[in-house]
Amino acid sequence: MAGRNPKKITYSLNQPLLADFKVGVDNVIFSVDTAQNRLLVLLIMRQQEPFLNHWSLPGTLVRQGESLENAAYRILAEKIRVKNLYLEQLYTFGGPHRDPREDSESYGVRYLSVSYFALVRFEEAELIADGVSGIAWYPVKDVPQLAFDHNQLLAYGHQRLRNKLEYSPVAFEVLPEMFTLNDLYQFYTTILGENFADYSNFRARLLKLGFLFDTGIKVSRGAGRPASLYKFDADAFLPFKDKPLLFI
Repeated sequence: MAGRNPKKITYSLNQPLLADFKVGVDNVIFSVDTAQNRLLVLLIMRQQEPFLNHWSLPGTLVRQGESLENAAYRILAEKIRVKNLYLEQLYTFGGPHRDPREDSESYGVRYLSVSYFALVRFEEAELIADGVSGIAWYPVKDVPQLAFDHNQLLAYGHQRLRNKLEYSPVAFEVLPEMFTLNDLYQFYTTILGENFADYSNFRARLLKLGFLFDTGIKVSRGAGRPASLYKFDADAFLPFKDKPLLFI
């Protein structure tokens, strides 16, 4: 209104600066060695600072115009050759000072890690060593201290994998098309531990659920009776989607 002084707007010179983010992708790539009952994770030896000559998860900074998922698949393709895999976004790790480069670069630079976890078929996964002096499958229980906060990423990915087995058909995405019930049982025990269920109850429960199809084909593996080969029926599994499976 006329005659009134307009309200004066003041700005503080102490406004906090916005962080300048750099975004990376780190992959927690699991495989299951059922022959030796080992859950494995793929590690690489870092060839540059920070954490030169330390083991780490495979990772990369996201390129200009590249989606996060494409960056995750790119780093996968650079480290292993595999046909069957399961990949999903895991979590975003972005705590301050998680990367030593934040303290050496200009003020405000922060490094985010958008992590993905993958499950691949161990027997078919071929490691690519081009330009990498150290790349290996490591038993999860024997993993050393990793670069950055990658031990935390690994622990988070391991828990997600265990949870996925309870309500999703992730196991069938990396098992061969045809498998025995013992193959499936070994897969689960390798990830969940031998005490999650005994074989008899596991077998009875699975067959009762009705999403495994008996092919009628038998296979002999050493002594004992030939075992039946089964296939996973995705349509029959739909009623169980996102519901905890009771044999876990």
